[in-house]
Amino acid sequence: MIPRKLAPLLFGFILSGLMSLIISAVTILRVSGFDAQFGAAMLASWITAWAIAFPTVSVVAPLARRMVDRLVGGA
Repeated sequence: MIPRKLAPLLFGFILSGLMSLIISAVTILRVSGFDAQFGAAMLASWITAWAIAFPTVSVVAPLARRMVDRLVGGA
């Protein structure tokens, strides 16, 4: 079992993985269509995107939470 204190990091890991997967698939479909190379192209695109997305989410999420708190009058 993963310790609860790592929950925000795990959330960012899963969220960034899913979002980068979806965006990579849509982008490859729009650019190349669904062909024999789709799987390989999407996997390569996804790995690159996730390598950027996860650190970005980890850094930006606290800022976004603070902005939301201010917008809804929480802080």
